[in-house]
Amino acid sequence: MKLGVIGTGNMGSILIEALMNAKAITPSQLTITNRSPEKAVLLKKQYPDIQVAPIKETIESQDLILLCVKPLDMYPILKHYAASFKPSQCLVSITSPVTTEQLASVVPCSCVRAIPSITNRALSGAMLITYGKQCTAYWRNEITALFSRISRPIEIDQASIRTASDIVSCGPAFFSFLTQKMIEGATHVTDIDEDTAVALAAEMIIGMGELLKNNFYTLPALQEKVTVKGGITGEGLKVLERKAEGMFEELFQATHEKFKEDLGAVSRQFGIQS
Repeated sequence: MKLGVIGTGNMGSILIEALMNAKAITPSQLTITNRSPEKAVLLKKQYPDIQVAPIKETIESQDLILLCVKPLDMYPILKHYAASFKPSQCLVSITSPVTTEQLASVVPCSCVRAIPSITNRALSGAMLITYGKQCTAYWRNEITALFSRISRPIEIDQASIRTASDIVSCGPAFFSFLTQKMIEGATHVTDIDEDTAVALAAEMIIGMGELLKNNFYTLPALQEKVTVKGGITGEGLKVLERKAEGMFEELFQATHEKFKEDLGAVSRQFGIQS
């Protein structure tokens, strides 16, 4: 299978590097294009056998096309190059506001939405998959098999896509921020140095992930096991309970409001409601 990637920014590059690391594809199978050519050139320096080509050539020469651009950049690209797509191909978008129905209204091929996570770079974490109605059984199998090499693909519907994306795709940024605040608090109040605090926090997060991955504990059970009645952990949890009250509710309200804005803008472009 030949793979084309349109857009080699942060997430496009992460997916390419993950697929290469997993040996899911070889550099010679890949053609890439980017609005800023230097980003594509950097990837070619890393993987010399990658082909760098214009958008039209990338679409026409490949079987599977990953569209890794911002939501409002998708429609202009697809509209301009719609005639370059063939029914036998598959188009995969990696952004949540654009639906598979909207993609299929412009191009004649199988359409899929796949929301990745930065955790996929470590060949871990989930990837949120929505298969379009016109997506063939062949491409459903191919997409599932490909992304299973770097993630756990989970099918998700339109009604849940924003919340699921907040957890899977945005979540690493949110919890990285909280961890950084924990480290800053430790270094400000105690004598521990930042490098040590960072190393300890990283090992804690990795270890906690392994506990959950291997089903040793649920989240509530993990808290219960660590907390001794009248002990230090309990005092810390009281602070978190007090300070975190309503925090994530507000977070989801903010992300959903921005999502509504994006949906409206995308719908005006495609002429189809999300």
